[in-house]
Amino acid sequence: MSASRTGIGVGIVGLGGMGHLHARSITDLGATVVAGADLVEEQRQRFADEFGATTYETHEGLVADDDVDAVIVTTPNRFHEPITVDALEAGCDVLVEKPLAHSLESAERIVQTAASADGICMVGFHNRHAASMAMFDEHHARGRFGTLTHVEANYVRRRGVPGPGSWFTDPELAGGGALLDIGVHALDLALYALDFPEITEVSGTTRTTFGRDEGYADPDGFGDNWDAEAETYEVDDSVSAFIRTADGQTISLEAAWATNREESMDFRIRGTEGGAQFDIGDTNLEILETGTAGCDHYADVTLTGDSSLTGYSEQDEQFLEAVATGDTPETNTVEEALTVQRVIDAIYRSGETGQAVQLEQANVSEAQLEQATQLD
Repeated sequence: MSASRTGIGVGIVGLGGMGHLHARSITDLGATVVAGADLVEEQRQRFADEFGATTYETHEGLVADDDVDAVIVTTPNRFHEPITVDALEAGCDVLVEKPLAHSLESAERIVQTAASADGICMVGFHNRHAASMAMFDEHHARGRFGTLTHVEANYVRRRGVPGPGSWFTDPELAGGGALLDIGVHALDLALYALDFPEITEVSGTTRTTFGRDEGYADPDGFGDNWDAEAETYEVDDSVSAFIRTADGQTISLEAAWATNREESMDFRIRGTEGGAQFDIGDTNLEILETGTAGCDHYADVTLTGDSSLTGYSEQDEQFLEAVATGDTPETNTVEEALTVQRVIDAIYRSGETGQAVQLEQANVSEAQLEQATQLD
């Protein structure tokens, strides 16, 4: 393994927009893009032209490349498991984009492999590293908010269904719709803010309202060539959920590709001594407090963060540092991502049955994973 960031060779599987974003980010951070893999020839050629990287049609050739120290996976969700598992078993370190997988069972298999692998595995929840959340983390660590009690997490588009007929709207490839695509960001951030508490109950409702509507209006042209009859659309376009923890903390979640309300990425955290709010991924943080000096009053302040601090850059930097040092990552772990996946799975099950889902079975699953790892 390379001893410094500048000596790290990175291979990227999935050479669309996300693949290029990561490639530019890790290049700026001093690592070298040495390989890329994608089924589409045009994507491979464009990637090779921009980064001078060796390209492969499939991931097998990439993970076997001796120049590849670390792999970043940006493919459709269904392929996260085979690529991540193969890369880990080949001795590579891995950063896999969110969600961890298209299903809970697939996510568990990734975690099992990661537990016995020599390399590290991180998951791409970049919003944890935005300036707004970084400032919240520091003030929370100083006790400014007291005990956190509730998080309101919103990731709502008014009209923003991604390409009908693409993998995003195919349940076999994506595993779900708005919840697995954008709601996962809000859910992860909520669990992260609460330091991943023990989840006891999940209640949710999923809706497929707009995807099959021939009269769907798309004023911003978010989904190209809309055709409700011809395209595959078997996933949720909005979700509402409520989550309870063993310590009484709660999370309310709203996620939507399309719904008849104003768009929102509003994130609100309540504590016993103060509160915080910001837009997911934003630079600024608003802190809400009260005081008695002079007279009873509200004390609201807006912290303006460093606009150069982006979640993707900070996340990729932490990944490269972990690769360079060989240290176990302290954030964006597969264990945290598995918790997110369990809650997502419970939301979908609750939506199917119309009943709240109890998560005591999560402890059994963890024990089974530990036993399987020991057997390996």
